[in-house]
Amino acid sequence: MWSTTLAVVAILASPIAGHAASSVETGTQAYAFDMSQVYLTNSRWKANENRTVTYLKNVDVDRLLYNFRANHKLSTKGAAKNGGWDAPDFPFRTHVQGHYLNAWAYCYASLRDTTCRDRATYFVGELAKCQANNKAAGFAEGYLSGFPESEFTALEGRTLSNGNVPYYAIHKTMSGLLDVWRHINDTTARDVLLSLAGWVDVRTSKLSYNQMQTMLGTEFGGMNDVLADIYLETGDAKWLTAAKRFDHASIFDPLASNRDALSGLHANTQVPKWIGAAREYKATGTTRYRDVARNAWRITVDAHSYAIGGNSQAEHFRAPNAILGYLMRDTAEGCNTYNMLKLTRELFSLDPGTTDYFDFYERALINHLLGQQNAADSHGHITYFTSLNPGGRKGVGPAWGGGTWSTDYNSFWCCQGTALETNTKLMDSIYFYENKTLYVNLFTPSVLKWAEQNVTITQATTFPVGDTTTLTVDAATKGEWTMRIRIPSWTSSAAEVKVNGESVTGLVTKPGTYASVARSWSQGDVVTVKLPMLLRVVPANDKPDVAALAYGPVVLAGNYGSSNLTSIPALTLGSLRRASGGSALEFTASSGGKTVNLGPFFEAYNYNYNVYWARPHRALPITKPKSVAKPPPIRALSTAKRVSQTADT
Repeated sequence: MWSTTLAVVAILASPIAGHAASSVETGTQAYAFDMSQVYLTNSRWKANENRTVTYLKNVDVDRLLYNFRANHKLSTKGAAKNGGWDAPDFPFRTHVQGHYLNAWAYCYASLRDTTCRDRATYFVGELAKCQANNKAAGFAEGYLSGFPESEFTALEGRTLSNGNVPYYAIHKTMSGLLDVWRHINDTTARDVLLSLAGWVDVRTSKLSYNQMQTMLGTEFGGMNDVLADIYLETGDAKWLTAAKRFDHASIFDPLASNRDALSGLHANTQVPKWIGAAREYKATGTTRYRDVARNAWRITVDAHSYAIGGNSQAEHFRAPNAILGYLMRDTAEGCNTYNMLKLTRELFSLDPGTTDYFDFYERALINHLLGQQNAADSHGHITYFTSLNPGGRKGVGPAWGGGTWSTDYNSFWCCQGTALETNTKLMDSIYFYENKTLYVNLFTPSVLKWAEQNVTITQATTFPVGDTTTLTVDAATKGEWTMRIRIPSWTSSAAEVKVNGESVTGLVTKPGTYASVARSWSQGDVVTVKLPMLLRVVPANDKPDVAALAYGPVVLAGNYGSSNLTSIPALTLGSLRRASGGSALEFTASSGGKTVNLGPFFEAYNYNYNVYWARPHRALPITKPKSVAKPPPIRALSTAKRVSQTADT
């Protein structure tokens, strides 16, 4: 029997541009601002956004529509076919297009970019035409995909053998439609979404519990997440009923008991389910859902994550705390971290009193996802895996899963899709709010327009190169409210917060807490936050004598140029020095009797690097796990052909 909370705090969902949610959330204590209220200013974050927006405004929309139109028996309008994971013969083609819809919607929400808006609404309009042609195509009402509906019949009958993960692809489309509805207020997106959700509801309602649980053994994305969101948007209980059908018992049961049973599981298959559990808790107040999400997050962060915040090897969870044996070319799949950050912000909203959530969020965003993008590529292409093997190199990995950087039209990996979202919503978690309390979670150059308090906050910083950020208040009238500023666990006891150059009496700035400044704010008030950064080691869970190095939140990488490494190099910690001047995060250290240059891992491009070091003075051989002869196959692709990735010409 699932226990439920007896006393819940019913509160309206975060404001949505264009319309308000119909249902209430349970347990939420802090809300993200709508993307229309926050935008980035000049920084590495902004540069990532710019590169991605350039691609989104240049990609051929009709090429992205090709498989939808062909499957629904409509003209493809002379568009070229895509390659990679969107080729017409790839099993789960059209999985990626939902991410484009998400990203276009985010661009419009934050930047008011009408080109992105128009691309989203055109795409949705064409999807509506596909859906309207279902009778002629031989599909049931509401169906929408780039592959035939018979794939679901095969899935339900346990005869699907081509490597498809059909609900995974459907989830991406639904998520994209939902964001176009929410952020652009496009009613066609709403109608197409609800029709597709209706198809899901009708189809799954015919299955027994055991049939459904068997089917959930095939990756299905965050179907429980998106259906719970539709319930929260519409207030229609049938969507919540449909969401609960996707509760995967074999995954939820051990997590509800705080038991780590993740070893061997395909990692990114699981994380979206946990996000769904968090959303289902907010929709129902059922505490088991909350426990599943919290326990999954803690287990993954503490026992399955590398120093950079990413997790998994060959896309799979390994044994708890097994780090050293899995420092390979195919570590840290980008999708996993994208989804872990989504889960993190859901959990923070339930418990904003701890910095644990945004300490992790910052670590994973800066060290993994920020540097997942190729800073030299004007279209912001990305690497699928982020290698952590000695002598690793970004943009290099197994050929089937991203042997190079992504391309405009010949890759379309899952990680390429999630990266489109990551780099168009970098502003979405910098600030949260609760009534008259503002949470400053991340130190990123940005502007917040807090309409409810008639206040604009401008954050200026060179973080993480510098250790200081300033928050300038532009208030039309005086007002009393509280600013809560994250004091990261990685800083020192010398952290300080000043207002207009003066220390705040009685203010607690202990690392691992939020410092609260409550006052009557006036025009031009300036809050200065200083977070001293320390050099520190991040030991491998299974071998404390092997560790990554970090300066504040930034993991450092050694630059080995084109040299190959045959062992984990030893580094003399006492030799580590920052380059004079302090205008960049540049360090030197002694390794093997030679000087090695170190810098931020997120800036490690076009050279072989090292992240984990032996200490104090000896090199360790690179070991591979004895229990795995070869990496397990991706998802259900053991029988599907691998797609040859080629560079665009």
